[in-house]
Amino acid sequence: MAKDPIGERFANKKQKNKLNDLSKRTRTAEDIEAEEELIKETEKVEPLKAKISPSRNEPCPCGSGKKYKKCCGGK
Repeated sequence: MAKDPIGERFANKKQKNKLNDLSKRTRTAEDIEAEEELIKETEKVEPLKAKISPSRNEPCPCGSGKKYKKCCGGK
């Protein structure tokens, strides 16, 4: 039978699981380089802008389906 109390064993197991999870989430240098290359190759897109500001009771141009005054117009 083990000499350590259950709480200590539980804490040790929890620490091991935490370290395993962290090691699975770390990215390799190749992953980081591939992501940076993808970001460089992606062409930039200009955001769409409304030509005329909608009135308060018209639908919001962001596409939420709410009235402009309750969505982007209230900011």
